[in-house]
Amino acid sequence: MDLFLLVAALVVFGSILLTPVSARIGAPLLLLFLAVGMLAGEDGPGGLHFEDFELAYEIGTVALALILLAGGLDTPLRDLRSAAAPAIAMATVGVILTAAGVGILTHLLLGLSIVEALLLGSVVASTDAAATFLLLRQSGVVLKGRMRETILVESGLNDPMAIFLTVAFVGLVDAGMPLSWATLPDLLVILAQQLGLGAVGGLAGGLIAGALARRIVLPAGLYAPLMLAAAFAVFAATRMVEGSGFLAIYLFGIVVSARAPQAAARAAQFMDGISWLAQIVMFLMLGLLVTPHDLGSSAGPALIIAAVLIFIARPLATLFCLTPLKVPLRQQAYIGWVGLRGAVPIFLAIIPVISPGPVTAEFFDIVFVVVIASLVLQGWTIAPMARWLGVTGKDDEET
Repeated sequence: MDLFLLVAALVVFGSILLTPVSARIGAPLLLLFLAVGMLAGEDGPGGLHFEDFELAYEIGTVALALILLAGGLDTPLRDLRSAAAPAIAMATVGVILTAAGVGILTHLLLGLSIVEALLLGSVVASTDAAATFLLLRQSGVVLKGRMRETILVESGLNDPMAIFLTVAFVGLVDAGMPLSWATLPDLLVILAQQLGLGAVGGLAGGLIAGALARRIVLPAGLYAPLMLAAAFAVFAATRMVEGSGFLAIYLFGIVVSARAPQAAARAAQFMDGISWLAQIVMFLMLGLLVTPHDLGSSAGPALIIAAVLIFIARPLATLFCLTPLKVPLRQQAYIGWVGLRGAVPIFLAIIPVISPGPVTAEFFDIVFVVVIASLVLQGWTIAPMARWLGVTGKDDEET
C-alpha cells in the first residue's frame, strides 16, 4: 500500500506541476495528462502494466460524475435558460446526426459493417465536458452572444444521448443483429426512460438538497461533503431505476446552485479541486490503459475517422441544428469547431471492449487516436479560431 501511494502521489504531483508548462506552450493540459499516463505505462519509463478495462470503466464512471457535478454547480441557471434551445438541439439531434455521419462515412470509406461503424460514430459523437470546461477556461477567450453558454451546456447535456446510442449499438453488435426499423420503437422507449428519469431525478434531487441547504446551519466545511453525498445519492438512485445518472448529477448541480447559492458557493472551491483531481486521475488512467506500440496499426483508420468527425459530421450536424434557430453562420462554425473530444469517448470505448461481443481492444485504440487528434487540432486552436472567425468580444447583440 505504501508503494502504491508513493507512486500514485508522485504521478499526480508531477501531472499538476505540468500546468504552467501547458500554459506556456499553449498545449491542452489534458493532452499532457494523457502523455504522463502513457509514460508511466508499460511502454514508457514507468513500466506500469494496467489493462483492467472493467476497473477503468468503474473509476471513469465516478470521475465523470464528479466532473459533471462540478460543471453543473459552475453553470448559472440563467446560462441554461439563455442557451437551452441550441444546447438541447445539439445535445440530442446533434449527437444523433454526428454519430450517423461518422458511421455512414466510416462504413463507406473503411468497409466496416454498418452496425459497427455506427457504434464507432456513437462513441465519438458527444463533446467532452471535462475538455470543454477546462480548455475554454484555459484559452481565456471571450465569445460573442450565448456561444460560451451553448458550448458548455451542450457538453454537459450530450453524454446521456451518446451513452444511450453506444449501449444500443453494443447490444446489436453483441447479438449479431442487423440494423432494423423493427428495433426502433424499443430503443425510443429506452431513450425516453433514460432522459426522463435522469431529468426528474436531477431536478427533484437538486430542489430537495437546495431546500435543506437553505434551512440548516452547518460548519462551512461541511456544505461541500453534504452536496457531494446528496449528488451521488441522486446519481446512484437514478442509475438503479435505469435512468441517466450523468444527466441527473449535472442537473442536480445546476438546480442546487440556483436554489442555494450560498451553500453552492461554499462548496465551489472544494468541488473545483475535486473536479481537477478527477480529470487528472481519469486521463492518467486512460493513458495507462493504452499500449502505445499497438497504436501504429490503428493510426491510419483513426485519422480518417477523426477527419470525417471534425470536418464533415460535426459541422453538418451543427448547421442542421442551429440554422433553424437563426444562429449566425460564423457562430455555428465556431460551435462546430469546438466539438472537443476528451475522456468521454475513450471512456465509452471501454463499454464494447468489456462486453461479451466481438469488439477487441483495437476499437479502444482507434478511439484513443481520434481523441488525441481532436485535442491537438481543435484544443490547440480554440482561441486562434475564435479570432479568425470574428466571434470574440462582449457583443451580445448577435445571438
